[in-house]
Amino acid sequence: MFRWLTLLFLAVVSLSALTNNEILVRANGFMKSGTKSDQFRAYNDYKNLYLRAIMAEDNRYKINALKGIVKSGKKLNIDISEYEDKLSRSKHNVYNAPKSKPIKKSKKSKKIKVKSSHKLKSIKWKDERLVLKFDKNLRSNQVNYFTLYDPKTSKHKYVFDIHASMLIKSQNLRKNGINRIKLAQFNSDTLRLVIENNEKVSVRFKQSSNSLIININTLSSNSNNSAVNISPKTTFTQRVDRDKTIVIDAGHGGKDPGAVGYRNYREKIVVFNVASELKKILKSRGYKIYMTRDRDKFVKLSKRTRYANAKKADIFISIHANAVAKKHAKKVHGIECYFLSPSRSSRAEKVAEKENSADLSEMSRYGKNTFLTFLNSHKIVASNKLAIDLQRGMLGSLREYKVKDGGVREGPFWVLVGAQMPAVLVEVGFISHPQEAKLLVNTKYINTLALGLADGIERYFANN
Repeated sequence: MFRWLTLLFLAVVSLSALTNNEILVRANGFMKSGTKSDQFRAYNDYKNLYLRAIMAEDNRYKINALKGIVKSGKKLNIDISEYEDKLSRSKHNVYNAPKSKPIKKSKKSKKIKVKSSHKLKSIKWKDERLVLKFDKNLRSNQVNYFTLYDPKTSKHKYVFDIHASMLIKSQNLRKNGINRIKLAQFNSDTLRLVIENNEKVSVRFKQSSNSLIININTLSSNSNNSAVNISPKTTFTQRVDRDKTIVIDAGHGGKDPGAVGYRNYREKIVVFNVASELKKILKSRGYKIYMTRDRDKFVKLSKRTRYANAKKADIFISIHANAVAKKHAKKVHGIECYFLSPSRSSRAEKVAEKENSADLSEMSRYGKNTFLTFLNSHKIVASNKLAIDLQRGMLGSLREYKVKDGGVREGPFWVLVGAQMPAVLVEVGFISHPQEAKLLVNTKYINTLALGLADGIERYFANN
């Protein structure tokens, strides 16, 4: 066991040391190959690079990543229209272009403006609801909603990013009990509405033809409503407009403790707490949620996806915590997401070996190749997209903690085998790392982590 843990450590160090440029070079190299597996590896590398560039606000690599996603996606017959749109709308799409002499400005030349397809015509309060009216009907993926929390200022922010521009001036809006509501043009094609408050609030919204209708209530106004159950420990907002079924799998359990890390923290307990918090958040937003285990009990790996299939889940998320040998514990940390795919690295196989170890009988029955029969390219791509959105959600939510980005990877995880829906395994951190292990048993950190996962799920459903 220590031998593969050592190899795992070396793999982590070598892969995490890759710079953005090295990832780009590797992806470009995969693109030159004629095999579909290499082209898919290129697609995944470009997606990882895009995620890194967003977090680092690096426009240069963001543009190069978008170009790669579009090019590789077309070869794989993947719907990349969303990324084509982002690429065409970018004002900085000038990288890798040949150098040319500056063009002299003409007095008669006009400034070129980037215009959004939709215009905001009006915003007003109607029956205590905030109504934004546009000149055209809104598409389902045109509104992106997420939440933020700043522990330094104790501010809760509820953010709407809308692909549109304003026909009216930037303005502040007022509502009793809410500190601030700000509407402004975030960039050339994104309109941003931010609801900011010292205390958590309940935010519900719906899109109706050409209008976005937002209902904002302080939690105190819901205190007499028996239908609303809000835990004081939970950092989430309310949503009731999602008709989706999600199965959450808390890894290990019962006789299988999973990894045992710093101060003997057990993986099965840590991941169950994260899964339970995620369930609360998603249920509050209107999703139908099931858990493969609701207490400390052992469940065979094959039964977990079988349960998700029986519930006709739209997505399946298995939550785990990573670990390495004690002598390397202080050096290895970070969060990462895996999806099931025929293409898999030695790094992924080593991580999978740890997560698969509790159910050797199932591994023997399936064999190394049998599980591939469950896969199809559509589900692989969908799972990859889900993994990227979950990783992005966690990184955004946990930004204040400066967690390490372990990336999105492919892996042969038996708990994902047989799932008839997009399925992802999330490694929420290294329980063997002293600092990260302390965070993984901290209630506030768990809440923030679960909130990031929930926001990632929202983003996935909004864009797919």
